[in-house]
Amino acid sequence: MSLIDLEELKKTTGSLIGVDPGTKTLGIASSDITRLIATPFTTIKRTKFSLDAEKLFSIYDQYKASAIIMGLPINMNGSYGPRSQSVKDFCSNLIRVRNIPIFLWDERLSTLAVKRGMIDADLSREKQKKNVDKLAAAYILQGLLDRLRAN
Repeated sequence: MSLIDLEELKKTTGSLIGVDPGTKTLGIASSDITRLIATPFTTIKRTKFSLDAEKLFSIYDQYKASAIIMGLPINMNGSYGPRSQSVKDFCSNLIRVRNIPIFLWDERLSTLAVKRGMIDADLSREKQKKNVDKLAAAYILQGLLDRLRAN
């Protein structure tokens, strides 16, 4: 496998793992096997690639997932910047280690939407900081799940 498109993703079954990739953390979420609901799971503190990949693959196996949905940071004007390339490189490296399907999904405004929701919910700054990455991963994954159901 490798980077897959939406049509290839539709052919898979089972749960999906959503990832909000940051420079310091990876927010992780999972879907149920029916692909209706995304649930925040955990946040991986990034260290070195091999350890990050090991933790991500462990979660992938734990959920018997069929693909990883990787948030792709696209600029507001639709262009790809250095962060987009960094995420694509990260995905390529993951695929080199283990040939699993990865789908890139536009993550524009995901963290902002989650932060606004936490502020509206009156969460403390400490709780916001602790949860923002995994909630952003769930937001990204839920967006994809909704798109899959709409098609």
